[in-house]
Amino acid sequence: MSSRYTIDTMAVKRLVLIYRFMQVVWVIITVLCLWLVIITFFYWKLYTHYTNITKDVNGQSLFAVLEKLVRDGDITKKDIALLRQTCDRIEKEGRLHIQKIGLLRFNPFKDTGGDQSFILSLVDGQNTGVVISGLYSRSGTRWYAKKVVEGNSIDHELSEEEKRALKEATHIKK
Repeated sequence: MSSRYTIDTMAVKRLVLIYRFMQVVWVIITVLCLWLVIITFFYWKLYTHYTNITKDVNGQSLFAVLEKLVRDGDITKKDIALLRQTCDRIEKEGRLHIQKIGLLRFNPFKDTGGDQSFILSLVDGQNTGVVISGLYSRSGTRWYAKKVVEGNSIDHELSEEEKRALKEATHIKK
């Protein structure tokens, strides 16, 4: 017996076409699912961020919250500008306060023992202030004060020791 089978080539071609179509559909579905997972991840991040921003706003809209943040930012800028002005004023005034001190102990007279006399220079940021001398002798201690403006005495000449004390004060690093 001989049996002959005939293959319907059109049906096979249709089956192959359907198979390829199904492969394309599965690729598209896989890509869409992957895309959905990625979008879900970013949505979840955005949602948690939004929730954290608006957790204490008691039902206000995001627009109201952002408006409040902008107003607070403007107030903060004004406060910072005021603080800068205050700091600049304090720094400028601080230059007028005593910033440098020089102390020199010495013995001006040979008949007394020890360095019991001293010179104290007290000057501000512009080297303006006072030089105070305390000279000890057997008969008593004498006090002298000389005004200094920008490192130089105005009314009286400075002695060598007073100049050294003033130089010691003005060489101090800030």
